Amino acid sequence: MRKSFGFIVWVVVLCMTAVSCKENYSIGEKVGTLTEFAQSGLFWDSWDGRLNLTQTGMNTAGEPFEFSFDNDRNDQDSLISMFQQAQVEGWKIKIKYHRVKGWNWFQNRGRFDYFVDGMEVLDKNFANVLRTGNNPQGHVIDTIYVVIDKSEVRKILDK
Repeated sequence: MRKSFGFIVWVVVLCMTAVSCKENYSIGEKVGTLTEFAQSGLFWDSWDGRLNLTQTGMNTAGEPFEFSFDNDRNDQDSLISMFQQAQVEGWKIKIKYHRVKGWNWFQNRGRFDYFVDGMEVLDKNFANVLRTGNNPQGHVIDTIYVVIDKSEVRKILDK
């Protein structure tokens, strides 16, 4: 009786685990600039990265979006080279991704559960607004320093 109960529990847990696995748990897009993009791994090397998210042209506070390239796909070499160039040049990009749930237990597909499906370059001059291509458009002429004396501010406020 006890063995059959243990077997039933094991079968139920196995079925729940199998049902909870999903390849496209979520699908979406994120916009930002790459802060890290490297190939790493202890047993399975994968291309992983971090995207510093942007909102209305400014960087947002919070955790970066961490993603991987799926090791099960062999058609992403040109996409990986675009990501490398985007990191070096500081491009603002939009990443199209899908998230897996339960199919990356041993991290053999990649370090993170978010996998890149595509990328679109939104702004090639996002990180350096003074540059377009190889021709500089502007330069800094002078710098102004402002020092606020708190005692003077208190005198003005007391009047």
